[in-house]
Amino acid sequence: MKRTWLPAFFVFLFLVFSLLFPATIASQPSAARPPRLIVLLVVDQMRADYVDRFGTQWTRGLKRLVKEGASYRRAAYPYLNTLTCVGHATIATGTFPARHGIVNNSWFDREAGRSVGCADDPKVSVISYGAPVNGGYSTSRLLVPTFADELRAQLPNPPRIVTFSVKERTAVMLAGRRADAVTWVNTGARSLATSSAYTSARVPFVQRFLEANPIERDLGKSWVRTLPADRYLFEDAGPAEKPPSFWTPTFPHQLDGDSGKPDDDFYDAWESSPFSDAYLGGLAEAAIDELKLGRGPGTDFLAISFTALDLVGHDFGPRSHEVQDVLVRLDQTIGSLLAHLDRAVGPAEYVVALTADHGSAPIPEQVVAKGLDGGRLGMAPVVERAEKALQQAFGPGKHVARLMGSDMYLAPGVAEKLRSNPAVRDTVLDAISAVPGVARVFFGDVLVHLRTTGDQEALAAALSYYPGRSGDIIIVPRPYWFFVSGDGSKQTGSAATHGSPYEYDQRVPVVLFGAGIRRGEYLRAVTPADIAPTLAVLAGITLASPDGQPLEESLSSRMPPAPTATARRR
Repeated sequence: MKRTWLPAFFVFLFLVFSLLFPATIASQPSAARPPRLIVLLVVDQMRADYVDRFGTQWTRGLKRLVKEGASYRRAAYPYLNTLTCVGHATIATGTFPARHGIVNNSWFDREAGRSVGCADDPKVSVISYGAPVNGGYSTSRLLVPTFADELRAQLPNPPRIVTFSVKERTAVMLAGRRADAVTWVNTGARSLATSSAYTSARVPFVQRFLEANPIERDLGKSWVRTLPADRYLFEDAGPAEKPPSFWTPTFPHQLDGDSGKPDDDFYDAWESSPFSDAYLGGLAEAAIDELKLGRGPGTDFLAISFTALDLVGHDFGPRSHEVQDVLVRLDQTIGSLLAHLDRAVGPAEYVVALTADHGSAPIPEQVVAKGLDGGRLGMAPVVERAEKALQQAFGPGKHVARLMGSDMYLAPGVAEKLRSNPAVRDTVLDAISAVPGVARVFFGDVLVHLRTTGDQEALAAALSYYPGRSGDIIIVPRPYWFFVSGDGSKQTGSAATHGSPYEYDQRVPVVLFGAGIRRGEYLRAVTPADIAPTLAVLAGITLASPDGQPLEESLSSRMPPAPTATARRR
Protein backbone atom coordinates (compact mmCIF):
# COMPACT_ATOMS: atom_id res chain seq x y z
CA MET A 1 0.00 0.00 0.00
CA LYS A 2 1.37 3.43 -0.93
CA ARG A 3 2.04 5.83 1.95
CA THR A 4 -0.02 8.73 0.61
CA TRP A 5 -0.28 10.23 4.11
CA LEU A 6 3.45 11.13 4.42
CA PRO A 7 3.43 14.43 2.45
CA ALA A 8 0.40 15.70 4.36
CA PHE A 9 2.02 14.72 7.65
CA PHE A 10 5.19 16.75 6.90
CA VAL A 11 3.10 19.74 5.84
CA PHE A 12 1.26 19.48 9.18
CA LEU A 13 4.58 19.41 11.09
CA PHE A 14 5.85 22.48 9.23
CA LEU A 15 2.69 24.45 10.01
CA VAL A 16 2.90 23.54 13.69
CA PHE A 17 6.60 24.51 13.84
CA SER A 18 5.85 27.82 12.12
CA LEU A 19 3.15 28.66 14.66
CA LEU A 20 5.33 27.74 17.62
CA PHE A 21 8.55 29.42 16.40
CA PRO A 22 7.59 32.28 14.05
CA ALA A 23 10.61 34.45 14.94
CA THR A 24 13.00 31.64 14.08
CA ILE A 25 11.46 31.17 10.67
CA ALA A 26 11.41 34.91 9.92
CA SER A 27 15.05 35.42 10.93
CA GLN A 28 16.41 33.04 8.32
CA PRO A 29 17.15 34.61 4.94
CA SER A 30 15.15 32.98 2.21
CA ALA A 31 17.69 33.72 -0.51
CA ALA A 32 20.95 35.45 0.34
CA ARG A 33 22.13 37.85 -2.35
CA PRO A 34 25.19 40.04 -2.96
CA PRO A 35 25.24 43.73 -2.09
CA ARG A 36 23.91 46.00 -4.80
CA LEU A 37 26.94 48.29 -4.59
CA ILE A 38 30.53 47.68 -3.52
CA VAL A 39 32.48 50.81 -2.57
CA LEU A 40 36.27 50.77 -2.26
CA LEU A 41 37.97 53.74 -0.57
CA VAL A 42 41.75 54.04 -0.70
CA VAL A 43 43.37 56.83 1.32
CA ASP A 44 46.79 57.42 -0.21
CA GLN A 45 49.55 57.30 2.47
CA MET A 46 47.28 56.57 5.46
CA ARG A 47 49.35 54.90 8.17
CA ALA A 48 47.59 52.39 10.42
CA ASP A 49 48.52 54.28 13.57
CA TYR A 50 46.62 57.36 12.38
CA VAL A 51 43.43 55.56 13.45
CA ASP A 52 44.59 55.33 17.07
CA ARG A 53 46.53 58.59 17.18
CA PHE A 54 44.10 60.93 15.43
CA GLY A 55 40.80 59.02 15.63
CA THR A 56 39.49 61.14 18.52
CA GLN A 57 39.41 64.08 16.09
CA TRP A 58 36.90 62.29 13.83
CA THR A 59 33.13 62.49 14.25
CA ARG A 60 31.57 61.29 10.99
CA GLY A 61 32.62 58.99 8.16
CA LEU A 62 35.99 57.63 9.26
CA LYS A 63 34.66 57.23 12.79
CA ARG A 64 31.56 55.43 11.54
CA LEU A 65 33.58 53.01 9.42
CA VAL A 66 36.01 52.16 12.23
CA LYS A 67 33.44 51.95 15.03
CA GLU A 68 30.63 50.24 13.15
CA GLY A 69 32.66 48.12 10.76
CA ALA A 70 35.14 45.25 10.94
CA SER A 71 38.50 46.84 11.71
CA TYR A 72 41.70 44.85 11.23
CA ARG A 73 44.37 46.23 13.54
CA ARG A 74 47.31 44.20 12.15
CA ALA A 75 46.99 44.77 8.41
CA ALA A 76 50.23 45.27 6.49
CA TYR A 77 51.80 44.86 3.09
CA PRO A 78 54.42 42.10 3.21
CA TYR A 79 56.61 43.43 0.39
CA LEU A 80 59.45 45.94 -0.04
CA ASN A 81 58.25 48.50 -2.60
CA THR A 82 55.44 50.11 -0.62
CA LEU A 83 54.53 52.62 -3.31
CA THR A 84 51.35 54.10 -4.76
CA CYS A 85 50.86 52.21 -8.01
CA VAL A 86 52.06 48.97 -6.43
CA GLY A 87 49.62 49.28 -3.54
CA HIS A 88 46.64 50.10 -5.74
CA ALA A 89 47.42 47.14 -8.01
CA THR A 90 47.63 44.88 -4.95
CA ILE A 91 44.32 46.13 -3.56
CA ALA A 92 42.61 45.85 -6.94
CA THR A 93 43.78 42.33 -7.77
CA GLY A 94 44.36 40.59 -4.42
CA THR A 95 47.89 39.71 -5.54
CA PHE A 96 51.41 40.90 -4.74
CA PRO A 97 53.87 42.56 -7.16
CA ALA A 98 55.66 39.27 -7.83
CA ARG A 99 52.42 38.16 -9.47
CA HIS A 100 50.69 41.31 -10.79
CA GLY A 101 53.91 42.79 -12.21
CA ILE A 102 53.52 46.40 -11.02
CA VAL A 103 56.86 46.67 -9.23
CA ASN A 104 57.08 50.44 -8.86
CA ASN A 105 55.42 53.69 -9.90
CA SER A 106 57.82 53.49 -12.82
CA TRP A 107 60.65 51.17 -13.75
CA PHE A 108 63.51 50.92 -16.25
CA ASP A 109 62.52 49.31 -19.53
CA ARG A 110 65.66 47.49 -20.61
CA GLU A 111 64.59 47.14 -24.24
CA ALA A 112 63.53 50.78 -24.62
CA GLY A 113 66.45 52.07 -22.56
CA ARG A 114 64.22 54.42 -20.56
CA SER A 115 61.88 54.47 -17.61
CA VAL A 116 58.17 53.74 -18.12
CA GLY A 117 55.24 54.60 -15.89
CA CYS A 118 53.14 51.83 -14.41
CA ALA A 119 50.03 53.05 -16.26
CA ASP A 120 51.67 54.43 -19.41
CA ASP A 121 50.12 53.12 -22.62
CA PRO A 122 51.16 54.63 -25.97
CA LYS A 123 48.28 52.83 -27.70
CA VAL A 124 45.63 54.97 -26.02
CA SER A 125 45.18 58.69 -25.46
CA VAL A 126 43.97 61.07 -22.78
CA ILE A 127 40.47 62.45 -23.24
CA SER A 128 40.56 65.84 -21.58
CA TYR A 129 37.65 67.84 -20.20
CA GLY A 130 39.85 70.93 -20.57
CA ALA A 131 42.90 71.78 -22.65
CA PRO A 132 44.32 69.00 -24.87
CA VAL A 133 47.12 66.95 -23.29
CA ASN A 134 49.46 64.23 -24.51
CA GLY A 135 49.98 60.74 -23.19
CA GLY A 136 47.84 57.72 -22.58
CA TYR A 137 47.00 55.56 -19.56
CA SER A 138 45.56 52.11 -19.01
CA THR A 139 46.22 48.86 -17.13
CA SER A 140 48.02 47.27 -20.06
CA ARG A 141 51.09 46.65 -17.86
CA LEU A 142 49.01 45.00 -15.10
CA LEU A 143 49.35 41.23 -15.52
CA VAL A 144 46.38 40.10 -13.39
CA PRO A 145 42.68 41.00 -13.79
CA THR A 146 41.29 43.35 -11.18
CA PHE A 147 38.32 42.60 -8.96
CA ALA A 148 36.29 44.94 -11.18
CA ASP A 149 37.38 42.96 -14.26
CA GLU A 150 36.22 39.71 -12.67
CA LEU A 151 32.96 41.31 -11.54
CA ARG A 152 32.19 42.32 -15.11
CA ALA A 153 33.25 38.96 -16.55
CA GLN A 154 31.35 36.71 -14.16
CA LEU A 155 28.10 38.39 -13.15
CA PRO A 156 25.05 37.69 -15.32
CA ASN A 157 24.00 41.35 -15.05
CA PRO A 158 26.79 43.68 -16.26
CA PRO A 159 27.90 45.96 -13.41
CA ARG A 160 28.63 49.66 -13.55
CA ILE A 161 32.34 50.27 -12.88
CA VAL A 162 33.30 53.79 -11.75
CA THR A 163 36.63 55.03 -10.31
CA PHE A 164 37.89 58.48 -9.32
CA SER A 165 41.23 59.89 -8.19
CA VAL A 166 43.52 62.87 -8.54
CA LYS A 167 46.22 60.55 -9.96
CA GLU A 168 45.71 58.81 -13.27
CA ARG A 169 47.61 55.67 -12.26
CA THR A 170 45.42 55.04 -9.23
CA ALA A 171 42.17 55.64 -11.10
CA VAL A 172 43.04 53.13 -13.82
CA MET A 173 44.52 50.48 -11.50
CA LEU A 174 41.33 50.33 -9.45
CA ALA A 175 39.23 50.04 -12.61
CA GLY A 176 41.00 47.43 -14.69
CA ARG A 177 40.44 46.85 -18.39
CA ARG A 178 36.90 48.22 -18.85
CA ALA A 179 34.81 50.72 -16.95
CA ASP A 180 31.96 53.17 -17.32
CA ALA A 181 33.75 56.20 -15.86
CA VAL A 182 37.44 56.43 -14.93
CA THR A 183 38.27 60.01 -14.01
CA TRP A 184 41.28 61.88 -12.63
CA VAL A 185 42.59 65.45 -12.41
CA ASN A 186 45.06 66.54 -15.07
CA THR A 187 47.07 69.65 -14.16
CA GLY A 188 48.14 70.17 -17.77
CA ALA A 189 44.52 70.20 -18.86
CA ARG A 190 43.60 72.25 -15.77
CA SER A 191 40.57 70.04 -15.63
CA LEU A 192 39.44 66.43 -15.36
CA ALA A 193 40.54 63.70 -17.73
CA THR A 194 39.89 60.09 -18.71
CA SER A 195 41.36 57.58 -21.16
CA SER A 196 40.36 56.28 -24.57
CA ALA A 197 40.91 52.84 -23.04
CA TYR A 198 37.46 53.29 -21.48
CA THR A 199 35.53 55.70 -23.67
CA SER A 200 35.72 57.46 -27.01
CA ALA A 201 34.33 60.74 -25.69
CA ARG A 202 33.80 62.70 -22.51
CA VAL A 203 31.45 60.98 -20.08
CA PRO A 204 28.24 63.08 -20.04
CA PHE A 205 27.55 63.08 -16.30
CA VAL A 206 31.18 63.98 -15.53
CA GLN A 207 30.95 66.86 -18.00
CA ARG A 208 27.75 68.08 -16.35
CA PHE A 209 29.26 67.84 -12.88
CA LEU A 210 32.35 69.77 -13.96
CA GLU A 211 30.26 72.51 -15.55
CA ALA A 212 28.15 72.83 -12.42
CA ASN A 213 31.15 72.59 -10.09
CA PRO A 214 34.24 74.10 -11.77
CA ILE A 215 37.45 73.47 -9.88
CA GLU A 216 38.32 77.15 -10.31
CA ARG A 217 35.51 77.95 -7.90
CA ASP A 218 37.99 77.15 -5.10
CA LEU A 219 40.40 79.85 -6.31
CA GLY A 220 41.14 82.25 -3.48
CA LYS A 221 39.94 79.93 -0.74
CA SER A 222 42.02 79.48 2.38
CA TRP A 223 42.77 76.13 3.95
CA VAL A 224 42.55 76.70 7.69
CA ARG A 225 42.41 74.31 10.60
CA THR A 226 38.99 72.75 11.01
CA LEU A 227 39.35 72.25 14.77
CA PRO A 228 40.74 74.52 17.49
CA ALA A 229 44.54 74.52 17.43
CA ASP A 230 44.83 72.77 20.81
CA ARG A 231 43.01 69.73 19.39
CA TYR A 232 45.99 68.91 17.16
CA LEU A 233 48.95 66.85 18.32
CA PHE A 234 52.57 67.89 17.82
CA GLU A 235 53.53 71.31 16.51
CA ASP A 236 52.58 73.33 13.49
CA ALA A 237 55.77 73.86 11.44
CA GLY A 238 57.82 70.92 12.70
CA PRO A 239 61.55 70.64 11.93
CA ALA A 240 62.52 69.96 8.29
CA GLU A 241 59.01 70.25 6.88
CA LYS A 242 59.25 71.19 3.23
CA PRO A 243 56.06 72.87 1.97
CA PRO A 244 55.74 73.82 -1.69
CA SER A 245 56.91 77.27 -2.74
CA PHE A 246 53.41 78.75 -2.66
CA TRP A 247 52.86 77.78 1.01
CA THR A 248 54.60 78.39 4.34
CA PRO A 249 55.04 75.71 7.04
CA THR A 250 52.15 77.15 9.07
CA PHE A 251 48.41 77.58 8.59
CA PRO A 252 46.59 79.11 6.79
CA HIS A 253 47.38 77.88 3.26
CA GLN A 254 45.98 79.95 0.40
CA LEU A 255 44.76 78.62 -2.95
CA ASP A 256 45.63 81.79 -4.87
CA GLY A 257 47.77 80.79 -7.81
CA ASP A 258 50.11 83.28 -9.43
CA SER A 259 48.52 86.75 -9.60
CA GLY A 260 45.21 85.32 -8.47
CA LYS A 261 44.72 83.14 -11.57
CA PRO A 262 43.85 79.42 -11.79
CA ASP A 263 47.32 78.46 -13.00
CA ASP A 264 49.58 75.48 -12.29
CA ASP A 265 50.33 76.74 -8.77
CA PHE A 266 46.62 76.91 -8.02
CA TYR A 267 46.01 73.37 -9.27
CA ASP A 268 49.03 72.05 -7.36
CA ALA A 269 47.78 73.73 -4.19
CA TRP A 270 44.23 72.50 -4.79
CA GLU A 271 45.34 68.90 -5.30
CA SER A 272 47.36 69.07 -2.07
CA SER A 273 44.44 70.42 -0.06
CA PRO A 274 41.35 68.77 1.42
CA PHE A 275 39.30 70.57 -1.24
CA SER A 276 40.37 67.94 -3.81
CA ASP A 277 39.14 65.10 -1.59
CA ALA A 278 35.83 66.86 -1.10
CA TYR A 279 35.54 67.32 -4.86
CA LEU A 280 36.03 63.59 -5.47
CA GLY A 281 33.43 62.86 -2.83
CA GLY A 282 30.94 65.14 -4.58
CA LEU A 283 31.75 63.57 -7.93
CA ALA A 284 31.12 60.13 -6.44
CA GLU A 285 27.73 61.24 -5.09
CA ALA A 286 26.85 62.53 -8.54
CA ALA A 287 27.84 59.19 -10.07
CA ILE A 288 25.60 57.34 -7.62
CA ASP A 289 22.65 59.48 -8.70
CA GLU A 290 23.33 59.86 -12.42
CA LEU A 291 24.31 56.25 -13.10
CA LYS A 292 21.90 54.86 -10.47
CA LEU A 293 24.70 52.86 -8.88
CA GLY A 294 23.36 50.16 -6.59
CA ARG A 295 19.88 50.32 -8.03
CA GLY A 296 20.21 47.88 -10.90
CA PRO A 297 19.66 44.12 -11.00
CA GLY A 298 23.30 43.28 -10.24
CA THR A 299 26.26 44.52 -8.21
CA ASP A 300 27.96 47.81 -9.16
CA PHE A 301 31.45 48.95 -8.17
CA LEU A 302 32.57 52.44 -7.09
CA ALA A 303 36.18 53.14 -6.12
CA ILE A 304 37.77 56.40 -4.95
CA SER A 305 41.44 57.01 -4.24
CA PHE A 306 41.75 60.08 -2.03
CA THR A 307 45.09 61.70 -2.80
CA ALA A 308 45.48 64.82 -0.64
CA LEU A 309 46.95 62.98 2.34
CA ASP A 310 49.81 61.63 0.24
CA LEU A 311 50.74 65.01 -1.20
CA VAL A 312 50.53 66.70 2.19
CA GLY A 313 52.39 63.86 3.91
CA HIS A 314 55.33 64.20 1.55
CA ASP A 315 55.55 67.94 2.23
CA PHE A 316 54.79 68.15 5.95
CA GLY A 317 55.40 64.65 7.32
CA PRO A 318 53.18 62.36 9.42
CA ARG A 319 53.43 64.45 12.63
CA SER A 320 52.07 67.65 11.06
CA HIS A 321 48.89 69.59 11.69
CA GLU A 322 48.28 69.42 7.94
CA VAL A 323 48.10 65.62 7.92
CA GLN A 324 45.69 65.68 10.84
CA ASP A 325 43.45 68.29 9.22
CA VAL A 326 43.30 66.40 5.91
CA LEU A 327 41.96 63.44 7.88
CA VAL A 328 39.50 65.60 9.84
CA ARG A 329 38.07 66.92 6.58
CA LEU A 330 38.18 63.51 4.90
CA ASP A 331 36.13 62.24 7.84
CA GLN A 332 33.48 64.79 6.85
CA THR A 333 33.71 63.93 3.15
CA ILE A 334 33.29 60.21 3.79
CA GLY A 335 30.48 60.97 6.25
CA SER A 336 28.61 62.82 3.52
CA LEU A 337 29.22 59.95 1.09
CA LEU A 338 27.92 57.33 3.53
CA ALA A 339 24.82 59.40 4.25
CA HIS A 340 24.24 59.72 0.51
CA LEU A 341 24.61 55.95 0.10
CA ASP A 342 22.10 55.37 2.89
CA ARG A 343 19.54 57.58 1.11
CA ALA A 344 20.17 56.57 -2.49
CA VAL A 345 21.04 52.87 -2.19
CA GLY A 346 19.90 51.82 1.28
CA PRO A 347 22.01 51.00 4.35
CA ALA A 348 21.52 47.25 3.89
CA GLU A 349 22.36 47.28 0.18
CA TYR A 350 26.02 48.34 0.01
CA VAL A 351 29.39 47.36 1.45
CA VAL A 352 32.45 49.58 1.91
CA ALA A 353 36.12 48.60 2.12
CA LEU A 354 38.62 51.20 3.38
CA THR A 355 42.38 50.85 3.18
CA ALA A 356 45.57 52.62 2.05
CA ASP A 357 48.19 51.92 -0.57
CA HIS A 358 51.11 52.44 1.86
CA GLY A 359 52.11 54.32 4.98
CA SER A 360 54.86 56.87 5.46
CA ALA A 361 58.24 57.23 7.08
CA PRO A 362 58.75 60.11 9.51
CA ILE A 363 60.93 63.02 8.48
CA PRO A 364 64.53 61.79 9.04
CA GLU A 365 65.69 65.00 10.72
CA GLN A 366 62.92 64.60 13.28
CA VAL A 367 63.99 60.99 13.91
CA VAL A 368 67.62 62.02 14.43
CA ALA A 369 66.52 64.75 16.84
CA LYS A 370 64.94 61.99 18.96
CA GLY A 371 68.28 60.17 19.17
CA LEU A 372 67.54 57.48 16.57
CA ASP A 373 69.46 56.56 13.44
CA GLY A 374 67.98 57.96 10.25
CA GLY A 375 68.85 59.92 7.15
CA ARG A 376 68.61 60.40 3.41
CA LEU A 377 70.28 57.72 1.34
CA GLY A 378 71.91 59.44 -1.63
CA MET A 379 71.71 57.52 -4.89
CA ALA A 380 74.99 58.97 -6.17
CA PRO A 381 77.29 57.20 -3.66
CA VAL A 382 75.40 53.92 -4.19
CA VAL A 383 76.01 54.07 -7.93
CA GLU A 384 79.62 55.19 -7.42
CA ARG A 385 80.45 52.28 -5.12
CA ALA A 386 78.84 49.79 -7.49
CA GLU A 387 80.59 51.25 -10.55
CA LYS A 388 83.96 51.19 -8.84
CA ALA A 389 83.64 47.52 -7.91
CA LEU A 390 82.36 46.58 -11.36
CA GLN A 391 85.10 48.49 -13.16
CA GLN A 392 87.75 46.78 -11.06
CA ALA A 393 86.32 43.44 -12.13
CA PHE A 394 85.31 44.06 -15.73
CA GLY A 395 87.26 47.13 -16.85
CA PRO A 396 86.28 50.74 -17.69
CA GLY A 397 82.80 51.62 -18.82
CA LYS A 398 79.33 52.36 -17.51
CA HIS A 399 78.08 49.21 -15.83
CA VAL A 400 75.07 50.65 -13.98
CA ALA A 401 72.25 51.65 -16.32
CA ARG A 402 69.87 53.15 -13.73
CA LEU A 403 69.06 53.27 -10.04
CA MET A 404 65.37 53.73 -9.30
CA GLY A 405 64.77 53.54 -5.58
CA SER A 406 65.61 50.06 -4.36
CA ASP A 407 66.11 48.74 -7.91
CA MET A 408 69.53 48.93 -9.56
CA TYR A 409 69.52 48.09 -13.27
CA LEU A 410 72.80 46.94 -14.79
CA ALA A 411 74.01 47.55 -18.32
CA PRO A 412 73.39 44.75 -20.86
CA GLY A 413 75.51 41.67 -20.15
CA VAL A 414 76.70 42.76 -16.70
CA ALA A 415 74.17 40.70 -14.75
CA GLU A 416 75.16 37.60 -16.75
CA LYS A 417 78.81 38.16 -15.83
CA LEU A 418 77.94 38.44 -12.14
CA ARG A 419 75.77 35.36 -12.37
CA SER A 420 78.72 33.33 -13.64
CA ASN A 421 81.18 34.83 -11.16
CA PRO A 422 79.80 34.64 -7.61
CA ALA A 423 82.99 36.05 -6.07
CA VAL A 424 82.75 39.29 -8.07
CA ARG A 425 79.02 39.41 -7.45
CA ASP A 426 79.56 39.27 -3.69
CA THR A 427 82.25 41.96 -3.92
CA VAL A 428 79.80 44.29 -5.69
CA LEU A 429 77.06 43.59 -3.16
CA ASP A 430 79.47 44.22 -0.30
CA ALA A 431 80.55 47.53 -1.85
CA ILE A 432 76.94 48.72 -1.98
CA SER A 433 76.29 47.46 1.55
CA ALA A 434 79.09 49.70 2.84
CA VAL A 435 77.17 52.88 1.87
CA PRO A 436 75.74 54.54 5.01
CA GLY A 437 72.01 53.93 5.19
CA VAL A 438 72.02 50.59 3.34
CA ALA A 439 70.73 47.60 5.31
CA ARG A 440 70.73 44.68 2.86
CA VAL A 441 71.61 44.05 -0.77
CA PHE A 442 70.33 41.13 -2.85
CA PHE A 443 71.14 39.84 -6.30
CA GLY A 444 67.70 39.61 -7.89
CA ASP A 445 68.05 36.09 -9.27
CA VAL A 446 68.45 34.52 -5.82
CA LEU A 447 65.38 36.10 -4.22
CA VAL A 448 63.01 33.35 -5.28
CA HIS A 449 65.14 30.86 -3.33
CA LEU A 450 65.01 32.97 -0.15
CA ARG A 451 61.22 33.04 0.26
CA THR A 452 61.11 30.09 2.66
CA THR A 453 64.21 30.86 4.74
CA GLY A 454 62.43 32.94 7.37
CA ASP A 455 64.42 36.02 6.35
CA GLN A 456 61.71 38.71 6.42
CA GLU A 457 63.68 41.33 4.48
CA ALA A 458 64.50 38.77 1.78
CA LEU A 459 60.85 37.72 1.63
CA ALA A 460 59.76 41.35 1.33
CA ALA A 461 62.20 41.89 -1.53
CA ALA A 462 61.10 38.65 -3.21
CA LEU A 463 57.40 39.59 -3.10
CA SER A 464 58.27 42.88 -4.84
CA TYR A 465 60.43 41.21 -7.48
CA TYR A 466 59.23 40.49 -11.01
CA PRO A 467 61.88 39.20 -13.48
CA GLY A 468 62.47 41.54 -16.40
CA ARG A 469 60.91 44.54 -14.67
CA SER A 470 62.69 44.66 -11.32
CA GLY A 471 66.31 45.66 -10.95
CA ASP A 472 69.20 43.22 -11.18
CA ILE A 473 70.28 44.26 -7.69
CA ILE A 474 67.80 45.05 -4.92
CA ILE A 475 68.85 47.45 -2.16
CA VAL A 476 67.03 47.67 1.18
CA PRO A 477 67.58 50.89 3.15
CA ARG A 478 68.01 50.96 6.90
CA PRO A 479 65.03 51.91 9.08
CA TYR A 480 64.26 55.66 8.92
CA TRP A 481 66.42 56.08 5.82
CA PHE A 482 65.07 56.60 2.30
CA PHE A 483 66.51 57.18 -1.16
CA VAL A 484 67.04 60.70 -2.50
CA SER A 485 68.83 62.10 -5.53
CA GLY A 486 72.37 63.43 -5.12
CA ASP A 487 74.70 62.45 -2.31
CA GLY A 488 72.15 62.73 0.51
CA SER A 489 74.02 65.48 2.33
CA LYS A 490 71.24 68.01 1.72
CA GLN A 491 67.49 67.82 2.09
CA THR A 492 66.48 67.00 -1.47
CA GLY A 493 63.14 65.64 -2.62
CA SER A 494 60.27 65.31 -0.19
CA ALA A 495 60.39 65.95 3.52
CA ALA A 496 59.05 62.44 4.08
CA THR A 497 58.31 59.49 1.83
CA HIS A 498 57.72 55.72 1.75
CA GLY A 499 58.89 52.58 -0.04
CA SER A 500 60.51 50.41 2.62
CA PRO A 501 59.76 47.03 4.28
CA TYR A 502 59.27 48.59 7.71
CA GLU A 503 56.03 48.85 9.65
CA TYR A 504 55.59 52.60 9.25
CA ASP A 505 55.40 52.01 5.48
CA GLN A 506 53.73 48.59 5.46
CA ARG A 507 50.98 48.90 8.09
CA VAL A 508 47.71 50.44 6.89
CA PRO A 509 44.06 50.31 7.93
CA VAL A 510 41.79 47.58 6.58
CA VAL A 511 38.14 48.20 7.42
CA LEU A 512 35.00 46.52 6.09
CA PHE A 513 31.56 48.02 6.63
CA GLY A 514 27.99 47.43 5.57
CA ALA A 515 25.94 44.60 4.13
CA GLY A 516 27.22 41.17 5.08
CA ILE A 517 29.90 42.48 7.46
CA ARG A 518 30.18 41.52 11.13
CA ARG A 519 31.43 44.52 13.10
CA GLY A 520 34.31 44.27 15.59
CA GLU A 521 38.07 44.56 16.01
CA TYR A 522 40.18 41.74 14.65
CA LEU A 523 43.81 41.09 15.57
CA ARG A 524 44.67 38.46 12.99
CA ALA A 525 47.55 39.49 10.72
CA VAL A 526 46.12 40.28 7.28
CA THR A 527 47.10 42.24 4.18
CA PRO A 528 45.25 44.60 1.81
CA ALA A 529 45.51 41.77 -0.73
CA ASP A 530 42.76 40.09 1.32
CA ILE A 531 40.23 42.79 0.37
CA ALA A 532 39.58 41.67 -3.23
CA PRO A 533 39.02 38.00 -2.27
CA THR A 534 36.66 39.12 0.50
CA LEU A 535 34.68 41.34 -1.85
CA ALA A 536 34.62 38.47 -4.33
CA VAL A 537 32.94 36.24 -1.74
CA LEU A 538 30.37 38.94 -1.02
CA ALA A 539 29.71 39.42 -4.74
CA GLY A 540 29.46 35.70 -5.39
CA ILE A 541 32.38 35.55 -7.82
CA THR A 542 35.83 33.97 -7.79
CA LEU A 543 39.33 35.33 -8.42
CA ALA A 544 41.68 33.27 -10.56
CA SER A 545 44.74 33.00 -8.32
CA PRO A 546 44.85 35.55 -5.48
CA ASP A 547 47.63 35.83 -2.94
CA GLY A 548 45.12 37.14 -0.41
CA GLN A 549 42.41 35.17 1.36
CA PRO A 550 38.82 36.09 2.29
CA LEU A 551 38.47 37.68 5.71
CA GLU A 552 35.91 35.07 6.70
CA GLU A 553 35.59 35.93 10.39
CA SER A 554 34.17 39.37 9.54
CA LEU A 555 31.55 38.02 7.14
CA SER A 556 28.05 37.49 8.48
CA SER A 557 26.15 34.25 8.02
CA ARG A 558 24.07 35.83 5.26
CA MET A 559 26.36 34.92 2.39
CA PRO A 560 25.53 35.13 -1.31
CA PRO A 561 25.36 31.96 -3.39
CA ALA A 562 28.26 30.94 -5.60
CA PRO A 563 27.94 32.02 -9.25
CA THR A 564 26.30 29.56 -11.60
CA ALA A 565 28.22 27.83 -14.32
CA THR A 566 26.51 30.09 -16.86
CA ALA A 567 27.58 33.19 -14.95
CA ARG A 568 31.19 32.01 -14.80
CA ARG A 569 31.31 31.61 -18.57
CA ARG A 570 30.16 35.16 -19.28
